[in-house]
Amino acid sequence: MSVNNNPLRQYFRRPSVYLKLPSGGKYYPPNVINQTETGELAIYPMTAIDDITVRTPDALFNGSAIVELIKSCVPDIKDPWAINSVDLDAILIAIKSATGQGDIDLESICPECKEEYTYGINLMILLSQLKDGDYNKKLMINDLSIKFKPLSYREINKIALKQFEIQKMFSAIDNIQDEEEKNKQTKIAFKSIALFTMEIVAQCIEYIATPSSKVDEYEYILDFLENCDKASYEAIKEYNTKLKEDAIIKPIPIVCNHCSHKYTQPFTLNSSDFFG
Repeated sequence: MSVNNNPLRQYFRRPSVYLKLPSGGKYYPPNVINQTETGELAIYPMTAIDDITVRTPDALFNGSAIVELIKSCVPDIKDPWAINSVDLDAILIAIKSATGQGDIDLESICPECKEEYTYGINLMILLSQLKDGDYNKKLMINDLSIKFKPLSYREINKIALKQFEIQKMFSAIDNIQDEEEKNKQTKIAFKSIALFTMEIVAQCIEYIATPSSKVDEYEYILDFLENCDKASYEAIKEYNTKLKEDAIIKPIPIVCNHCSHKYTQPFTLNSSDFFG
């Protein structure tokens, strides 16, 4: 008996949200996304199996849960690992919305009266804030032209795993009793952080063009960042940070329920909190 003949197929889930990616899909090779005529991707609600998958800690930790979720709910995306950071947030918000949840809870402590409240934030309002950074604009440093790119989910996940390792390193340092050894290990840890930050910046650079060549090899770009002058490195890092800030969800305006104080709170979409 073939499941294709199942008379219940007409009752299967259907798309309930249609999403235009903030990037417009312009950063991807042909094998990543099936581009539709309207430029919109059909977003299906989560299944019960999807819900179980995204609540599995190990699967969330290594990124496979989000990959399987996107494959299930956005079938036009063929390679979720290649999706960039801005589009990823938009896709996760759209899946959450398609599944029937219109709001997400945001816990906040008023800086004026210190009262803690939970506020409901409308998902579609968050979605409307997501804009693509202007990655076509290049940074000029002397005669170098530096072209940036958004990180893919594969790169984001590797960074998160590395950050976890660094956190464990500092936790281990806290348990060291000998002060001399503790200071030694602390210096090593901070050097690791500095190098790790440099590696992230290198991954965000698509190429560096000189008057005679275009360098897009990651190893060469990282070598340049390690050996260029401090002013050049800081300019590159700040420019990359500005590109990312242009594309992230802006701080949420809040009015305290207790004292009516108005303030804003940064919002970061964490997939483990979002679906877990």
